[in-house]
Amino acid sequence: MRRREFITLLGGATAAWPLAARAQQSERMRRVGVLIGSAPDDAEAQTRLAALRQGLQQFGWIEGRNLQIDARWGAGDAAAIRRAATELAALAPDVIVASGSAGAGAILQATRTVPIVFVIVPDPVGSGFVESLAQPGGNATGFMMFEYGLSAKWLELLKEIAPSVTRAAVLRDPAITAGIGQFSVIQSVAPSVGVDVIAINLRDAAEVERAVTAFARRPNGGLILTASALTAIHRDLVVSLAARHKLPAVYISRFFAAGGGLVSYGPDFVDQYRRAATYVDRILKGEKPADLPVQAPTKYEMVINLKTARALGLEVPPMLLARADEVIE
Repeated sequence: MRRREFITLLGGATAAWPLAARAQQSERMRRVGVLIGSAPDDAEAQTRLAALRQGLQQFGWIEGRNLQIDARWGAGDAAAIRRAATELAALAPDVIVASGSAGAGAILQATRTVPIVFVIVPDPVGSGFVESLAQPGGNATGFMMFEYGLSAKWLELLKEIAPSVTRAAVLRDPAITAGIGQFSVIQSVAPSVGVDVIAINLRDAAEVERAVTAFARRPNGGLILTASALTAIHRDLVVSLAARHKLPAVYISRFFAAGGGLVSYGPDFVDQYRRAATYVDRILKGEKPADLPVQAPTKYEMVINLKTARALGLEVPPMLLARADEVIE
């Protein structure tokens, strides 16, 4: 074959190459880091990550084609979360999704240049993650879990579902601002509902079990489990301790009640990951975190487990049942 004929044939083949195939090869691979404070085998955490993936797919971001997701897990350990944050920052992804106060704080310490979208963060202004909700001002924005004022509702709910409660142990992570803030709000409203509160630190399982067991030796007690990465790590332990010691308990999310907890009230965390995909998409398309306002939850839900209520000898007030978004029989 002559050289001129070969060039003509090659040009014709190139022209016939499907446009879609050429477009796919020319697509730029974007990189998204994800930092989750739970363990990688945590079913709820995997559900949340799947919601983020599904949300990104709806905007055309497909793993293996134009998107790579690098996930890191903290397993409720502060040092592990910091190491994971450093690893993700070193990868220099296009954007990082960080979960919880511990995750967002660690990522912001690791980088002030990589765009960050946080989820499930209470009071991001008070924590110093953003300058204001309307104008974040830095390299981070996202979706707040709730304002600390919501914590007061947990104590009110505990008193409503178990009127005999006069003592409440508040399980919290003292190492994060959110842990201190949630307990402070609960403590401030405790006198108005006639309940004395103490704090139990969520550091390790053995410490939690000892503290709850000691608390349960006196009557009329109840539990409140506040929000943190350690909350997810120890959730099965706390639910089992509440059942063992016949302690009414209020939790922050539906999956606690579904797992045997008495009652939960809080935002839909899976929905926050799904909504986070909208901000990741906008940042990948050129917008800046500083220009994207922090968003509050749009969905709150109360879930009551009647089976657990019966086991505790509680009769749930009809008005409370009427307000519930879901009742587990």
